Amino acid sequence: MLSRRLRDLPSLAAGVLVSALVPMAAQAQSNDAIRQQVAREKAPLIDTLRDLVNIESGSRDIEGLNRISELIATRLRALGGAVEFVAPATDVRFDDTPPQIGRMVLARFQGTGTKRIMLIAHMDTVYEKGMGAQQPFRIDGDKAYGLGIADDKHGVAVILHTLATLKALNAQPYGVLTVLINGDEEISSPGSRAMFAKLAGEHDVVFSFEGGGTDTSEFIRLATSGNGDVILRVTGRASHAGSAPEQGRNALTELAHQILQMQDLSIPERGIKLNWTVASAGTVRNIIPSSAEAMADVRVLNPEDWDLVEALVRERITRTRVADTKIDVIIERRRPALAVTPSSRALANQAVQIYRELGKTLNLTLTGTGGGTDAALSQLGTRAPVIEGMGLSGFGAHSNDREYININTIESRLYLATRLITGIGQGQIPVEPNR
Repeated sequence: MLSRRLRDLPSLAAGVLVSALVPMAAQAQSNDAIRQQVAREKAPLIDTLRDLVNIESGSRDIEGLNRISELIATRLRALGGAVEFVAPATDVRFDDTPPQIGRMVLARFQGTGTKRIMLIAHMDTVYEKGMGAQQPFRIDGDKAYGLGIADDKHGVAVILHTLATLKALNAQPYGVLTVLINGDEEISSPGSRAMFAKLAGEHDVVFSFEGGGTDTSEFIRLATSGNGDVILRVTGRASHAGSAPEQGRNALTELAHQILQMQDLSIPERGIKLNWTVASAGTVRNIIPSSAEAMADVRVLNPEDWDLVEALVRERITRTRVADTKIDVIIERRRPALAVTPSSRALANQAVQIYRELGKTLNLTLTGTGGGTDAALSQLGTRAPVIEGMGLSGFGAHSNDREYININTIESRLYLATRLITGIGQGQIPVEPNR
């Protein structure tokens, strides 16, 4: 009996080997099919970028936001999604929140599996209406230029064509795939933040499609900075600037003094950045200004650093230059930082392996570099992994003449998103909640 078992060992081993190789071969064939399909999506994605960039959609441009949201909704419906427009909430308002906020586009795709996957991006930009004519969509070599293309219209396009890839492959291994595109990200998402947190809590994983690299490095982000602002309002006394300037109390002079003495409040080694960005004062040339105001953009990595920033600012404003002026301070803690978690790190390692299938390197950003995103608002509502930077590589966000994306990253990013979605849906890529 023993000798017979020994004789059977080679055939048993061969059977085990064959059974192991069959799923490997099937997976390789599936990956090849994804590669071929994302290559077909490259040109259509560029066309989508052109359509999105050619619609101006600043955060305060409701007409433009309605137009671009209609385009996105139409495309999502054509891909098979159940689509609705969601009105922004009104319970959160910041100092610069406009009277009307753009609506959200929410789409749900039903699949054949059990995992719930969420994809997010934003359609609003920082630019004023009319600036688009100064820099229309154009392609120069391997770069596509246009206002808002890097932040974040390419993210919307990547989501749309990831869905198109899945549809072409007849791959719906997820239970529900949810897409949320908002129109108020650039003004700190006052109307959409609650929706991000709520929906994230209903999903097993969240992928955010902000930019994912530079000209020399492709990456995904597991951490981003928190952001907010400091507002100074100076009250002085008006007087005739020619005949009685000494009777006035110049609010502009005091504001300039405060800005200059607070220009060193950044602490780079702690990830604290404070930069004055907006200021205004006075009404006419020949009146000593009785009021002046300035706003600083603030970035932090750690929640407790907000207390440090506030303490530093309040200490500095005690050092006044113009007598009898009053200084009021408002500090808004707008968006939290996205933090690295064990589950996001484990999923990111899987993404690194997927990039290796393409013979490429995917780097991981493990600390905030200044940018704040809606991924952090999503993390507030979930213990699931949250991955940022699923979009294309590029450059020039918030610059009006240099913003572009790298066309040569389209296929690799579509492949990454598609492989993650199918891998998670099929159970080949585990996603675990944080404990």
